[in-house]
Amino acid sequence: ISRNPLRCVGLLMQGSMFNTWKPMWVVLLEDGIEFYKRKADNSPKGMVPLKGSSINSPCQDFGKRMFVFKLTAAKQQDHFFQAAYLEERDAWVRDIKKAIRCIDGGQRFARKSTRKSIRLPETINLSALYLSMKDPEKGIKELKLEKDKKVFNHCFTGTSVIDWLVSSNSIRNRKEGLMLASSLLSEGYLQPAGDTSKAAAEGLSDTPFLDLSDAYYYFPDSGFFCEGNSSDDDVVLKEEFRGIVVKQGCLLKQGHRRKNWKVRKFVLREDPAYLHYYDPAGGEEPLGAIHLRGCVVTAVEDMPDSKKYDVDNILFEIITANEIHYYLQAASSAERTEWIRAIQAVARTGK
Repeated sequence: ISRNPLRCVGLLMQGSMFNTWKPMWVVLLEDGIEFYKRKADNSPKGMVPLKGSSINSPCQDFGKRMFVFKLTAAKQQDHFFQAAYLEERDAWVRDIKKAIRCIDGGQRFARKSTRKSIRLPETINLSALYLSMKDPEKGIKELKLEKDKKVFNHCFTGTSVIDWLVSSNSIRNRKEGLMLASSLLSEGYLQPAGDTSKAAAEGLSDTPFLDLSDAYYYFPDSGFFCEGNSSDDDVVLKEEFRGIVVKQGCLLKQGHRRKNWKVRKFVLREDPAYLHYYDPAGGEEPLGAIHLRGCVVTAVEDMPDSKKYDVDNILFEIITANEIHYYLQAASSAERTEWIRAIQAVARTGK
């Protein structure tokens, strides 16, 4: 991808080029949306220009699909996108609307805080600083932190960011550190995790970034995900998640041949990125595995030609890079969201 993307992630897409929903790597640029068959591809399958376009969200054109938004191009061609969860859809819609407004007003797309507005020295290279912060030995240590009955994986505190900036001689004092960290946040090098840091990033505090031990942040490509605490013995919380089990538990899985549903125990592993499933009655050998690298995962409301179960609206779908579809059902909406976010994180960072 040659130009600087404003936002990019795997989404399901349907439009003038596709009669059915296809998993695509979608990239938002200042003047359009490019979509690729795979993240590693150099040439896009197509592009939707944003000039003269309009966006509709939530889109109710597909009653069985959740978190859909519609982009109508200037030539009145409709393009539909499905995100994995509500916050992801709303973030895409917000940035696309802003990009369209910038085109109409003849302006450049800029995040809430810019280098000029917070008066950072021109000698500061945010990209190089970000790479130093991510250094496995000398960078900021990613942790598992707990707050408000939630577990935040692969994250760190606002205080640890400022401490690191001071110790690395990137700043002279903590006040400068707040300015620099706010710039990293506004440019997307840091992301807020949890209500405290998110509220500040949305302008509900004196500064976008908080120098606090209970304000959590993460690197956008780190594999961060959040889980609610659970009394279920199947939920595994380890001190280190890389290379070992990230999440496990029982889900309903639809078979590929007979289309019947069976309970399976699923174990999500990172590096390599596989979701193995087992007979819940026992057995060390997996019945099968879903390769997650390059997959798209999204919530679905219902499935045609499938047996109804007691709990509705808790299905989700995994589409692999080879376009194999897997349908799974969680026990609750919250659990489904946890699985989707965990699988997304592993799909991005695992091999």
